Amino acid sequence: MSSSLHILIVEDESSIADTLTYALEKDYFQVTWLETAQAAMQALNQGSAQTPFDLVILDVGLPDMSGFDVLRTLRQQSQLPVIMLTARSEEIDRILGLEIGADDYVTKPFSPREVVARVKAVLKRLTLAASPPVTPRAMAADTPPLGITAANVRRHGALQLDSDTRQVQFHQQPVQLTLAEFGLLEALLKANGRVLTRPQLMESIWTPNHPSDERVIDTHIKTLRAKLRDIHQQDDPIQTHRGVGYSLKLLGRS
Repeated sequence: MSSSLHILIVEDESSIADTLTYALEKDYFQVTWLETAQAAMQALNQGSAQTPFDLVILDVGLPDMSGFDVLRTLRQQSQLPVIMLTARSEEIDRILGLEIGADDYVTKPFSPREVVARVKAVLKRLTLAASPPVTPRAMAADTPPLGITAANVRRHGALQLDSDTRQVQFHQQPVQLTLAEFGLLEALLKANGRVLTRPQLMESIWTPNHPSDERVIDTHIKTLRAKLRDIHQQDDPIQTHRGVGYSLKLLGRS
């Protein structure tokens, strides 16, 4: 992991921020710490043309604005990876953050090493998504749903995903996805119509030992569907297999 990677911590408790800064700098990350939402939004806006940050660690309970509101504002202009910090363990808080567009969450109290591991996992997903993939050769010839126009571009009906540029189009309209949503959609496209279980989908966006509930997958699928539905209300390419997982619908079938 490059030492030039820059992490923004938005946290009003200095003891937590100091602990995270120490742990991240020990792993050769560059760290900027800001105490308020206003300061963070100003820093992020100033860097919108050339984003100086590679990832944001964002506390929910900031003194001047909810971290959820900061994330909502950020997602209107950027897909910068965000890990939420929350002092509350209620599932509704975690789901809300993920629905708004968080890439991961950590509940206080936490181990600094866990947060560093989460940071590395999210950045690794970003690096893999930006790397040219190996040309797929294992697709069966008699399974028509998935069309591949290039090594990095996959199509399924009105869906098009470019793994190199991380761009997604639906009915020729661009779709802005978080890292997790992009990873899920890419995994479903690669599956070529096969059903992927929730554990399999979790491995596509997190490491196998990531301490997360499988129901988080349902939340990400919900937000992914909502973004596609905003473009075309009647076309839902994602098939739900209750109690099992998800797949892309075979073309020509409802």
